[in-house]
Amino acid sequence: MRYRTLGGTGIEVSTHCLGAMMFGAVGNPDHEDSIRIIHAALDQGINFVDTADMYSSGESEEIVGKALQGRRDDVVLATKVHFPMGEGPNRSGNSRRWIVHEVEQSLRRLGTGWIDLYQIHRPDYRTDIEETLSALTDLVSQGKIRAFGCSTFPAEEIVEAYHVAERRGYGKFRTEQPPYSLVTRGIERSLLPTAERLNMGVLTWSPLASGFLSGKMRKDQPVDLATGRAALTPHRFDPSLPANAAKFDAVEQLVEVADGIGRTLPELALAFVTSHPAVTSVIIGPRTMEQLDGLLKGADLTLDDEVLDRIDEIVPPGTDLHHYQSDGLWQTPALTDPTKRRRPLTDRAAA
Repeated sequence: MRYRTLGGTGIEVSTHCLGAMMFGAVGNPDHEDSIRIIHAALDQGINFVDTADMYSSGESEEIVGKALQGRRDDVVLATKVHFPMGEGPNRSGNSRRWIVHEVEQSLRRLGTGWIDLYQIHRPDYRTDIEETLSALTDLVSQGKIRAFGCSTFPAEEIVEAYHVAERRGYGKFRTEQPPYSLVTRGIERSLLPTAERLNMGVLTWSPLASGFLSGKMRKDQPVDLATGRAALTPHRFDPSLPANAAKFDAVEQLVEVADGIGRTLPELALAFVTSHPAVTSVIIGPRTMEQLDGLLKGADLTLDDEVLDRIDEIVPPGTDLHHYQSDGLWQTPALTDPTKRRRPLTDRAAA
C-alpha cells in the first residue's frame, strides 16, 4: 500500500480509502462480517476509513466504531454531515445548529473522542458559508475534529469558501470528495486544478462508476434492470438509451486496454484515478470480503503514459459519459430552480 499527504494537513493516508457506505442495512447488515472486512482492509495497509452519519441512518458509523476499538490511533477516520437524520425541518443541512448537534452524535456512534476529517456532505444554499466555516473552526479548537473538508462541491463554491476563510480568519476546507472515474472525468476541467492550487487533499468516490466499470456490464449482453444497482437507477444502465450506449462502447475499449496490460477493468479503473497528481486517495466501498480482495488486487498498479494516452483517446479529459447530477445527488439551484434562470414576468414586460 502506498501513502500520500492529505493536502496541507500533514496527515499521511493510504492511496486506497475504505468507504463504509455498504456496511449496514443498505448493503451488508451483518455487523460481524462488516467488522471482519474492515479489519482485513486495515491488515492490508489501509489506514483511511470514510463513512457518514446518514449511511444506513447511523448504522455504518456504529459498525466502524466497533471495528476500530483497540485500533483507533492507527486509523485516519473521516465522516460527513448534511443529509437529513430523522423528521423535522432542522435535522439536516450545514447550519451551526445542526453541525454542532450532529458531530456529537457521530462521536457517540463512532465511539471516539475525535474525528480526523469532518466533511460537509453537500452544499447548502440556505446557509451562509461563513456560518458553516465558523462552526467547523470552533470544533477544531475544541479538539472534536482535527480537520474539515467538503464533498461534491463545485470549484466556484470551494474558492468562495477559501476567500471567506481568509477574510474572517476561519479554518479552510482541507479536502474535497468528488466522483471520479474512467467515464466520469468532468472534475479534471476546474475542480482538480483548483484543489491543487489550494493545496487540498482529494479523496474520490465511485471509481467503478456505480458498477459500470466492474467488468460485469458488457455491450450486447443482457442487463437485469430489476436487481442490484440497476434496479435503483435503471436509467444509468438501460442499453437502449443513447447515453448508455456510449458508455457501453467505451467499456469495451477500456477492457481491451486492461487486457493489454494483463489486468482487470476494475484494476485499471482504480489505477487511473490514483494516477492524477491532484488525487490523494480513492474510496473503495466493498460489501463483501471477495469485493475487498478484488479491489485491492491492483493497489500496486501504476499506469504509464502509453496506457494513459490510450484512455484519453477513448474518454477525452474532462468528459463525463457517466453522470451523477442527473440522478438528484446534487445539482446547483442555478439549474434546478427555474426562478434562478428567469426574470420575473413584470420585469420582462417592462424590458
